[in-house]
Amino acid sequence: MKKICIFCSSSDNLDKKYSDAAKALVGGLCKKGYAVVSGGSYRGTMGVVADTAKECGGVHIGVMPEYMAGYLYDSLSEVIWTPTMGARKQEMRKDTDALIALPGGIGTLDELIEAQVLIKLKKYSGRLILLNIHGFYEPFRSLLEHYVSENMLTPADKDIVEFFDTPEAILETL
Repeated sequence: MKKICIFCSSSDNLDKKYSDAAKALVGGLCKKGYAVVSGGSYRGTMGVVADTAKECGGVHIGVMPEYMAGYLYDSLSEVIWTPTMGARKQEMRKDTDALIALPGGIGTLDELIEAQVLIKLKKYSGRLILLNIHGFYEPFRSLLEHYVSENMLTPADKDIVEFFDTPEAILETL
């Protein structure tokens, strides 16, 4: 079964537009037969991802550091425990076809930057996709363009990151 990793927020205080986007994306992934890999929490958009995968009968693999066991969603298809956040990120990427970052906080930013570096170094062969819903990732896009203008990043390395404005646009490319 093909797998897609989703990076997203653990904040419970988000605008509904982010939950709606997560539902649309995960519902579409389920219809396309993808298993979803996420951080495995019941909080924030991670909880929305988990609820949606469960509702559509999809496979949902949660990856959780042992010290965060209290945040585990209780109805995952599979749980993979890790000793550290670094091991969690590595396990989440394992055997996936793409990494999709929904709007998220500093943890999501860490995950997507590490993924970009690994793709650049040819240590991850999947795609890195950002759901730029309502322009959420425009500041990040500008930062990447600034890095290119200062010769800190090549245009090809900037283009590792794919920006899409809607879940439907992402689903069409998978």
